[in-house]
Amino acid sequence: MNRRIVVLGGGLTGLSSAFHLSRRFPEALITLIEKSPRLGGWIFSERVQVHDGDSHTAEILLESGPRTLRPNAKSVLELIHLLGLKNSVITTPITSSAAKNRYLQIPETQGLITLPNSLTSVFSPPMRTLFLPHVLREPVKRRNRPSGITDESVDSFMNRRFGPVFARTFGSALVHGIYAADSRQLSVRAAFPSLWAMEDRGWGSVVRGALLPAASTSREDYDVGDIPDMMKDVSVYSFTEGIGMLTGALATHLQNQINVKLLPDTSVSSLGVVEDGQLQIKLANEQMINPTHIVSTLPLPVLDDLLSPTSSLPHLTSNPASSVVVLNLVFQQTEPRLHPAGFGYLIPRPPSGYSLENPGILGTVFDSSALSAQDSNVANFTKMTVMMGGPNPITPAHTSIDTVLKHLSVHLTAPEDFLKVLPEPLYARTQHHVDCIPTPTPGHLERMDVLKKTLAKGVWSGRLEVVGAGVRGVSLGDCVESGKRVGQNWMS
Repeated sequence: MNRRIVVLGGGLTGLSSAFHLSRRFPEALITLIEKSPRLGGWIFSERVQVHDGDSHTAEILLESGPRTLRPNAKSVLELIHLLGLKNSVITTPITSSAAKNRYLQIPETQGLITLPNSLTSVFSPPMRTLFLPHVLREPVKRRNRPSGITDESVDSFMNRRFGPVFARTFGSALVHGIYAADSRQLSVRAAFPSLWAMEDRGWGSVVRGALLPAASTSREDYDVGDIPDMMKDVSVYSFTEGIGMLTGALATHLQNQINVKLLPDTSVSSLGVVEDGQLQIKLANEQMINPTHIVSTLPLPVLDDLLSPTSSLPHLTSNPASSVVVLNLVFQQTEPRLHPAGFGYLIPRPPSGYSLENPGILGTVFDSSALSAQDSNVANFTKMTVMMGGPNPITPAHTSIDTVLKHLSVHLTAPEDFLKVLPEPLYARTQHHVDCIPTPTPGHLERMDVLKKTLAKGVWSGRLEVVGAGVRGVSLGDCVESGKRVGQNWMS
């Protein structure tokens, strides 16, 4: 069969899709279309030169999007092996302070709280009162999942099993760190399926379920070489030139494939199935493309806007998406240090809810601790990244450097100390990412099952696959895995 496959979207999922399709169908012509002049989507790594005023200069790597990966995603380990990126990997071992120390900043309080990282640490204040009682009570709590429900919000789930204080303090902070969303809107089964499974496995108790072995769902069709060996005892990892090295290596590889054509800076105006049953993509320049198969990695609402009325699909606009402001800050190193040793901190939902009166900060990453190997002359500089927005309403006043520094000074000063005023940063950069993280709401898995069944029949007849963060999961591993699986039903 003379396959002509079009991949819509040049982010990580689109690049992964084109990469794996070119290997699965070496005889096919694969065209990747991306409206931006740059491939990589939300992933963007950049080096900047920073001077401290004392003759010290450093080349500092800044990330506008994701900055670390966990070593449990075999789909990404496979890309590292196949793309020859092994020597560019930098790791954070599980024994490091960046791996062991993660913090919470409770709204309306000063300073940071260390999250438990060992059995003994849960018995230390304040975890002894803030965390431990809720966990100890959970296994003796009755099974309380309402009969017949197949999904609920993360907040509802946590509230049911651990109580409202735990749900707001720990559940909402976890959701802020991954989805930049309101835990009261996020589907627990779509976002954290392991929690739902633990409750089932533990006869109604999450804690009991966590102590019992889970059924293995691992797929072994990954060509990872010896990469897993270097990931032993690793907490997180990245690359010498940031996560952008991964998307950059994918783009370079695809440019060198004779059966792949990359079309950046190219917009699609519509797509659908025409009267003779052919698939048709209309570009903004009026050019028509008639592929045999299409992979869409576009945000689902964007895809919905492009579909012709006769080719519409269900549930593409069911979920909202979070917008995030990323503020990169580089300071001159000071003594004492500006922040404690560790990965960073998250901020739970304020007791009064999300409002303009709140700082709007979701959390802060201590980049200099977690990935110091990316930068030169690190002893003289401190790098942090502040995440803002999500469910928090944000105005320009919230994101001003002076305002952010004022709030960071409260966060990074212990209650018994005088308030530490952070110095002016040597370098600051603000990036606004609009609708960058989809929020799968309760019922998402069922809706995506309906979408999948609709694509398999009717006018599309299995010729269009819809994948990406809005379908399967928002982690980098999820995006790469989605790209790896496209086209498996086109083999015949």
